[in-house]
Amino acid sequence: MPDYLPHTDRDVATMLAFLGLTDLDELFSAVPHALRLAGGLALANGEPEPDVLAHMGALAGANRAAGLVCFAGAGAYDHEVPAVVRALAGRSELVTAYTPYQPEVAQGVLQAVFEYQTMVARLSGLPVANASLYDGASALVEAVNLGTAASGRQTVWVSSGVHPHWRACLRTFSRGSGHRIVEVPLADGVSAWPQDPAAPGGEEAPGVVVVGYPNYLGCLEDLSAVRRIADTHRATMVVAADPVAAGLLRSPAEWGADVVVGEGQAFGMPLSFGGPYLGLFSCTMAQVRRLPGRLVGETVDVEGRRAYVTTLRAREQDIRREKATSNVCTNQTLMAVTAAIQLGWLGTQGLAEVALRCARGTRYLRDAALGLSGITPLTGNTPVVREMALRTAVPARTVVDRMAAEGFLAGVALEDLTGEGGDGSVDADAAAHGLLVAVTERRTLDEMNAYLVALDKAVRP
Repeated sequence: MPDYLPHTDRDVATMLAFLGLTDLDELFSAVPHALRLAGGLALANGEPEPDVLAHMGALAGANRAAGLVCFAGAGAYDHEVPAVVRALAGRSELVTAYTPYQPEVAQGVLQAVFEYQTMVARLSGLPVANASLYDGASALVEAVNLGTAASGRQTVWVSSGVHPHWRACLRTFSRGSGHRIVEVPLADGVSAWPQDPAAPGGEEAPGVVVVGYPNYLGCLEDLSAVRRIADTHRATMVVAADPVAAGLLRSPAEWGADVVVGEGQAFGMPLSFGGPYLGLFSCTMAQVRRLPGRLVGETVDVEGRRAYVTTLRAREQDIRREKATSNVCTNQTLMAVTAAIQLGWLGTQGLAEVALRCARGTRYLRDAALGLSGITPLTGNTPVVREMALRTAVPARTVVDRMAAEGFLAGVALEDLTGEGGDGSVDADAAAHGLLVAVTERRTLDEMNAYLVALDKAVRP
């Protein structure tokens, strides 16, 4: 009998004999009758494998989202995943790689993570990156922890242009850490930083200042203003950056960022119902001892050969409670390796081409959409890269439902991100009528033109 078919009749008889029982009912006698399944499970008879696969395929085909053309984003994007990325990332030596506490048996995965760190450092422009975190939101929390420890102050200024879910995650963690979160509102889609260098409303000066680049509405922020605020208060400047946009924009480090975080899902990871994703984290060398999570370094062994190890932190650091720099003692190895394969496949020029195609598609769709009756800009004329916020004449949730019937994921209604009353990024009316639309390199001209035709009908009262 094959090993993968457990509990044969002979196995059951042997087990009962060993326990001194007569039958299975006696084995489960401790379970009250009221909790037992009466009559057994109503399972169908076995079917041939091809028939089962055909049936499951038919069920999957009934899933409306499976065939929709995706113009939704808001933190998770329908980017191209090349076949080579799926093939290499799915190799057994990567999928089954164990936590590399013993470098002598984990050189392969350590080298792969080291290459990932190098690529993330190049994207951000900063000298050091960790071996990854769970997602962008958790990376932001760890960046704030680092920044408050470095500055010695618990007040954090956070632009409302940072993704609403990331800000919510930060607020949740801050209840335990004691950080005071001050959210800076937006005006025309960008952060309205206070003109006076003093803290807004007489609040304590910030120890950390956080900004999105671009922000979650797709708008480009002036990071030089953020750097001036950080310099005024000797605060840590944290940039929540879009790593795809790095193919076109100046790096956050060129603007003076101390810490850069981001979501790496765009690099080889499908939408996957929300995960697993990848948190990007990099910082200056001045903060390397406060770096959260795992860090892989390059060295040489006793014979002078190149080798890789986890470095600058002991495993025991993560269980020292209040003395630990972070309680994160692991990383998203498989996701990090996947991102490294995607970035290595694209190269510098390939990433620039992806970012440029996104930007051109977004510009084309934005200009054309604003020419439709019932569509107006939500963020003025602020430059955007891959994502844009439109104001629709009818509620955005209605537009999303109508567009789904036409075969499109039209975007994300801002109400679903900010709540029905809006937040510091948008007011209640903008939340109700705001539609966040993303254009990746996968979207063709024909798809965009068909989207515009469907949108023209969907926004009519």
